[in-house]
Amino acid sequence: MLVLILGLAIFIGVHLVSTLPARAQMVARLGEGPYKIGYSVASLIGFALIVWGMTLARGSAADIRLWTPPVWTKHIAFALMLPAFILLAAAYIPSRIRDATKHPMLLAVKIWALAHLIANGDLAGLILFGSLLLWAGYDRVSLKKRGTRGPLGDRKGGPLNDVLAVVVGAALFAFMLFVGHKWLFGIPLLPGA
Repeated sequence: MLVLILGLAIFIGVHLVSTLPARAQMVARLGEGPYKIGYSVASLIGFALIVWGMTLARGSAADIRLWTPPVWTKHIAFALMLPAFILLAAAYIPSRIRDATKHPMLLAVKIWALAHLIANGDLAGLILFGSLLLWAGYDRVSLKKRGTRGPLGDRKGGPLNDVLAVVVGAALFAFMLFVGHKWLFGIPLLPGA
């Protein structure tokens, strides 16, 4: 459980720094390029520790069962994950979806975290998905106050990019459903997968 918590602390901590005035001071001292490289490396380390920590925590004595979710919560989680992947794709494709949602990646993270919270009842899941849900909510409010637009800035897109975001998101969803979730996390989502 400690590896998971360490990974979350690094990942969320790095992302919290970008919401504070300290970011400008770090960019001034290091330069934009080195700051972004350090930010990316630290984020990847945090993410890797989260995945590894979750793998270690699942099924361990420390991962106590807090509640037993009904089977129908898994169906809701599957249904929520398709729009979450479409929103994730829209974060990197200038589209009307992106414009309408303002910060589609944070909305995707919130939907992903909520879907996983309702479908899992263990302590490790509560720590992981609850932490990221809280962080995404905080970051959305922070971005609104700062007026930041995300990785694409003010670039606009039309209906074809909406279709592209849906197709890419649906492909990511299918990949995770059939092979990705088992490959990354050791948990198959479909029987026989």
